Amino acid sequence: MDRTVPRTGSEEIELYMRTYYSLLRSTHTIQIETLVETHMAMDSSLHFGARRPEPDAAALVYSSLRLPPVMPDVNYVLVGQVESSFLNEGYPVTEWERVYAPGRRRRTHYDGKHTLAVFIASRSDIDDLIPMLTAYQIEWNKLHFLLQKQVVSEFLAQSDDRREPLTGDEVVMLADALNMPEQDVQRLEIVWGDRFFSNLKAMARAQKKIGLRLLSGSLADYRRGTVQWWSEIEAALGDSLDLRDRPVYFVSSNTHSLVNLLSGFARRKESQLIEYIRSRGHEDLLAEYARIQQEGGARNLDNFLYYVLKKYLNDSGEDALAQQYADEEAIGIRRIASRHGFEIETQVIELSRLNPEWLDPRLCEACDFGLLPQSDAVILNIDYPLGLAAYELLSRVTENIEQLLGVYVMGKAATLNGRIGDVMISNVVHDEHSQNTYLFNNCFNASDVAPYMVYGMVLDNQKAISSLGTFLQNRRYMSVFYHEGYTVIEMEAGPYLSSVYEAVRPQRHPYNEIVNLYGAPFDIGFLHYASDTPMSKGKNLGAGNLSYAGVEPTYATSVAILRRIMANELERLRQRQPVRPLVPDLRIQPQDDTGR
Repeated sequence: MDRTVPRTGSEEIELYMRTYYSLLRSTHTIQIETLVETHMAMDSSLHFGARRPEPDAAALVYSSLRLPPVMPDVNYVLVGQVESSFLNEGYPVTEWERVYAPGRRRRTHYDGKHTLAVFIASRSDIDDLIPMLTAYQIEWNKLHFLLQKQVVSEFLAQSDDRREPLTGDEVVMLADALNMPEQDVQRLEIVWGDRFFSNLKAMARAQKKIGLRLLSGSLADYRRGTVQWWSEIEAALGDSLDLRDRPVYFVSSNTHSLVNLLSGFARRKESQLIEYIRSRGHEDLLAEYARIQQEGGARNLDNFLYYVLKKYLNDSGEDALAQQYADEEAIGIRRIASRHGFEIETQVIELSRLNPEWLDPRLCEACDFGLLPQSDAVILNIDYPLGLAAYELLSRVTENIEQLLGVYVMGKAATLNGRIGDVMISNVVHDEHSQNTYLFNNCFNASDVAPYMVYGMVLDNQKAISSLGTFLQNRRYMSVFYHEGYTVIEMEAGPYLSSVYEAVRPQRHPYNEIVNLYGAPFDIGFLHYASDTPMSKGKNLGAGNLSYAGVEPTYATSVAILRRIMANELERLRQRQPVRPLVPDLRIQPQDDTGR
């Protein structure tokens, strides 16, 4: 078998991947339509209704959230790693509009007509993007035929420039005409927002026929992208901070949880945040705030404020964001955006400059932070990457940092035995990319996370699969692994552990082996919280989202990571302190009669 298509345990998934990788070797545009048959045949757990004539609203919502809102106008998708890949082919992407998808951090540019440029960081982006485009086109075309019905055509003809939400009767009419439940119509209306009517009209006008071209896709191209990423970090830090000379705690999480816990910005803004939700009519949030106050700590106030802060910053303009960034910079937190390649933010946090009075109180109830100003260590936090990008990014870090003190990873995963919002802690990871099974000492256990959870469970001693993509899974694939005791499905742990292997062993990671990493000279910690339960038919993040339910596991895992870093760093600083004699006495002692 071609090594570009790892074994998945499902012939249908492997056939699908082999089909699109063979097509991508072409220097000309390929049509997504050629992938529809093999896409349907794999029976993806995220596209459960692909073969059915009625729309699969969950798959359409999932794809819509992870593609930019200009997709109804897009017929041509260009894929590359860095700006030069596009510019050398005559596509001035730097002059095109930046567009964003709500549910996927991927740099995309739109030419204002029909072309979308997509930046990728690894092969995993291809395994994510192509099935998503295929699912989007399949569901678009189902709706195209259903929207030809006279009752719907007349309704849309009367809805020019409409912004008002659907009435109850209109929801019932559309649900009946489009062969979908009423709640799915309402979900599409929420996801598409002001574009709801224009999207339906675009679907009614024409079928979707997406063409795609891969401009560059060699391993060297991916590595050039990560080299550029690291160069931008070094340039942003300049002479003020050389990461080669600093002990580093590497964290892969998100761009908000660590800085919220360390900066105390939300806690200091409590009165403004509550006034904000009151002025915006968020009655549900006001009710939750009242419950927090009444229950006296059963629900965490800080978690609630962090959740509200995100909404507040989105609605309050540049001034509020500038104030937050200024407070962060004052305590040694620097945000560094990737400007010329794939979309990823990096945060460099100097532990010596943190203000103990601003820290979330959960980070250390009885710590003596008097030693912290003596620390030379930094936290290097990167925005959680996708799949194999994790391997490329951590490899670049380990090549450029001389003293790595820990690798800590927090992210979402699917659970086969838990519930949405639970936290899973694995010490065995099977990586579908390398076919390796990694055994390692996860530095976290349930007792590190459980004290900060009220609603969800914490399941440690789990076994995880690092899959090839969110769509590249089906029920048979999951059942095989579940039979072997694997209960967590995610995408990054295996690639990260492949990079860890190369950081501690004198060779490239192996293929199809059982790999023991228990002797690693630094912390290895993985924490995942459940975002969906794929063994439930049609139940995925297209059918719902974590929203406020995701706050507790996000911050429980973030607290556990920072507590571990703080404890390790304070212990490291204590060991560096000079040892003083208990009773110092520098006087010359008299000799006894023997001359001793």
